[in-house]
Amino acid sequence: MRVLKFGGTSVGSVKNINQVIKIVSEASKEQKIAVVVSAIGGITDLLLKTGTEASTKDEAYKSTFQHIKEKHLEFTSTLIQDDQGAIDEVTALLKELDELLYGIYLINELSPKTIDKLLSYGEILSSSIIARAMYTQDLDAKQKDSRDLITTNNKHTKASVNYKVTYSQLNYYFTKAKQRITVLPGFIASSESGETTTLGRGGSDFTAAIVAAGLSVDQLEIYTDVSGMFTANPKIVKQAKPIADISYHEAMELSHFGAKVLYPPTIVPVMSKNIPILIKNTLEPDAPGTIIHNKEENTGNPIKGISNISKIALLTLEGGGMVGIPGISKRLFETLSAQGINIILITQASSEHSICLGVMEEDAGRAKTAVDEEFQNEISLNRIDPLTLEIGLSIIALVGDRMKSHQGISGKMFSTLGKNNVNIRAIAQGASEKNISAVIAEKDVKKALNSLHERFFEAQRKQLNLFITGVGNVGSRLLKQISQQQDYLKTQLNVNLRVLGLSNSRQMVIKEGGIDLSKWEEILAEGEPASIDGYYEKIVSLNQRNSVFVDITANADVAAVYDKYLKQSIAVIACNKIACSADFDKYQELKTLSTDYNAPLLFETNVGAGLPIIDTLNNLIASGDRVTRIQAVLSGSLNFVFNNFAPGGNFHDVVQEAKAEGFTEPDPRIDLSGVDVARKILILARESGLKMNLEDIKNEPFLTEKNLNSGSVEHFFETLKEDAAHFEKLVSEASAKNCRLKYVAQLDNGKASVGLQEIPQGHPFYNLEGKDNIVLFFTDRYPEQPLLIKGAGAGGDVTASGLFSDIIRTRTF
Repeated sequence: MRVLKFGGTSVGSVKNINQVIKIVSEASKEQKIAVVVSAIGGITDLLLKTGTEASTKDEAYKSTFQHIKEKHLEFTSTLIQDDQGAIDEVTALLKELDELLYGIYLINELSPKTIDKLLSYGEILSSSIIARAMYTQDLDAKQKDSRDLITTNNKHTKASVNYKVTYSQLNYYFTKAKQRITVLPGFIASSESGETTTLGRGGSDFTAAIVAAGLSVDQLEIYTDVSGMFTANPKIVKQAKPIADISYHEAMELSHFGAKVLYPPTIVPVMSKNIPILIKNTLEPDAPGTIIHNKEENTGNPIKGISNISKIALLTLEGGGMVGIPGISKRLFETLSAQGINIILITQASSEHSICLGVMEEDAGRAKTAVDEEFQNEISLNRIDPLTLEIGLSIIALVGDRMKSHQGISGKMFSTLGKNNVNIRAIAQGASEKNISAVIAEKDVKKALNSLHERFFEAQRKQLNLFITGVGNVGSRLLKQISQQQDYLKTQLNVNLRVLGLSNSRQMVIKEGGIDLSKWEEILAEGEPASIDGYYEKIVSLNQRNSVFVDITANADVAAVYDKYLKQSIAVIACNKIACSADFDKYQELKTLSTDYNAPLLFETNVGAGLPIIDTLNNLIASGDRVTRIQAVLSGSLNFVFNNFAPGGNFHDVVQEAKAEGFTEPDPRIDLSGVDVARKILILARESGLKMNLEDIKNEPFLTEKNLNSGSVEHFFETLKEDAAHFEKLVSEASAKNCRLKYVAQLDNGKASVGLQEIPQGHPFYNLEGKDNIVLFFTDRYPEQPLLIKGAGAGGDVTASGLFSDIIRTRTF
C-alpha cells in the first residue's frame, strides 16, 4: 500500500491534475494506492471569504460563491467529458454549499463549527472531481469520504485525532476495499458525534500521515510545487537548494518556523511508526526530492536549513515587582492560554525582571488586553509595567540536529546579522540546541536569510552589491573591469559581484536583480532624475546584504553623506578625497562609524590611484613600526606636466594634453594649485597617527596670482597663455642646474608641506617618468634606505583598478 498526497497547487489547474493522474497511474501498477488531495488551489481562502461576507450580511458573498462554482464546473467539464453523472454530483455539492451560505447569511453568524462545515466543501469537491477524472481515464479509482475514517474530538477548526478509533477504521476499510486507487479528501474528519471537523490549515498533509501510520505503509509521499524541502525559502533566497535528507526533528523545526512545504503535525504519526516521508515535486516527479527519516547524519554541514515566520509580535512583561515572586510566569501563560493564543518563542532575563514572548501579530491585541487585565493590580502599584507590544517583526531560525556538537554557530549567526545591520530584538535557543531563533524586523528578513544562507551554505561565496555614483572617465573604466572579471571572481575568489545602482549628476537607476553592464549607459539614461538623498534612500530601502557605496566624484555633497551609509552598515569606497581631508573631527567620526558598524571605509585611491600606498602605511603601523618621514611625488598629473614641459615649450599646451588624457581633474586648477597634493599628504599624515587639518599643510604654489584667481576653467587656460614667461623661467632655471622640476609632498617631524622642487640627478625622484608617483617611507625599521613605492599615479584605468581592489577587500570584513 502506498499513500500519496497532492497539495493545492498540485491540483490547482487542469494541467496539474492531469499530471497528478499520470503519477498515480504509474504508482498504481505496482500496488494499491491511497491518494489524499487538498482543495483546488485558492478555494479554501475563497470559501472563508464568502462565509465571512455572508455572516456580515454582505451581498458580495454571492459573487464570491459564483466564482467558486464556475471554477469547479469548469474543471469538471474539462477533465470529465461526456459524464453527466459527474456534473450532477458536483452540481449537487455546490447546491449544498449555496444553501449553507444562505443559512449563514440569514442567521448572521459564522461559528467554528460552521467554518469546519463550510471549508470541508473544498476537499470534498476536489476529491470528487479527481476521482471521477481518474475513472474516466480507465483507472480503478473510487472516492472515499475521510470523515468516515478519521475520528476526532469536538474542537472545531483544529481537532485532535482519536488515533485508536481512526486506525481501526482505516484498517477495516482498506482491508475490504477492492479498488486499486482510493481518493480521500484531506483536511477533514468527523467528531464522535458525527459533526464535520477539520485538522487545521495545512491539514491535508496531516490526513495523509494519519492514513500512512494507520496502514503502516513503507513510506509517505507528499507532492507539492517544489522539489523537496530547501535550505531556505527559494522565493526569497535564490541560491537555496534542496535538502537530500533530513531528520524528523529537523523537519519539524523547519516546518514550525515557517517552511510551508510541510504542515508540522504531519510528522508526529509517521515518526511514531518510523515511516519515512518523501517530499516530491508534482511537476518534476523525477527530481529526487527530500527524504525525512530518523537517521542522523554524522558528517557535513551541521545546519540543515534556515526558516522564518512572518507577522510576529513581541510581548514584553517587565517590572521590579516580578523579581523573586513565584507564579508570575504561570499567570502570564495561563492568561494567554485562556485566550487560545499560541506562544511561538519565549525568552526570559536571568534577573527575572522581564519575560519576552513571540506570538502571531493577529493575536497581539487580545494578548495585551488580557495580560494588562490579569496584572491590573501590580500595574496600578507600579510593580509591573503595562505589557509592551512590538509589531512588524519576524522570527528567523537556524535548524540542525548536530549544531550542539559544533562550537561557534550562534556567534557566526549573530556576527553575520550584525555586519549587515540587522538588529536582533530577542534570542531563543533550546537546551537541545536543534535551533537558534532570533526576532528581527520584518523588513530585514530577505537580507538576513540571504546573508545567513551565504554564510552557512554557499561554500563561502560572498555576494557584494555595488551602488556606484560617478560614471565618468574612471567610473566607466571600473564598470568595464567589473564586467570583464565577474566570472573570474566567482571561480577564483568565490565573490559574486553585482552592480545594483548607478548615478551621475543627472540620472540614477537602481535594479534589485542587478544592472546589465553591457547596456549600463542606456539603462542609466532611462533612469529617474538624480538626487543624493534619493539615491541613499533607495539603497537603504532595497536593504541588500553586503552593500557597498562607491563614490567616484569630487562632490562635497556626496562626501557629506558617508556617515549615513556607514550607520546602515554599508561599506564606503571613496575615490573622492574631500571626506578624508575634511576637518579632522569629521575624518575621525567616519573612522569611528566604520568600526562601530563594521562597515569598511576604504580610500586607497585618494593618494596613489592604484598604488597600495595607504595599505602599505597601515600595515607598517599595524606591525609596530613608526613612520618618521615621508617624501613623495603624489600627483601623476603634475608629474606628467613637468616631464613633458621643457625649455622652449608651451606650458598651456602640456596642461591641455594632461586634461585631455584624463590625468587631471575636470578642473585642472585642483591639481595645479597643489590643493590635491596637500589633501593626499594630509591623509597620509592622519593615517600615520597625526591630528592635522588642511590648513596645517604648508602650500607653496608655483602658479601666479592670476592663475589662482581665474574665474573658470576656460579663463584659467587663458591666464596660462598670458603667464607663459613665468613657467618658462621655472623650467629654464631648473634645467640650467641640471635639475628636473617635481611637485613634492613632505611630512617630517609632524610638519607637512607641498611645493615645486628642483630635483638633482641621483635623487630617486629625478628619473620619475610619465604620470608615475613615488613614495618614500622612512621608519624606525627603514631609517636610511626608505621603503619605496613607485608606479602609475593617474589615469582612468589605474584609478579604477585601485577602486576595484578596495571593493574586493570588503569581502573579508
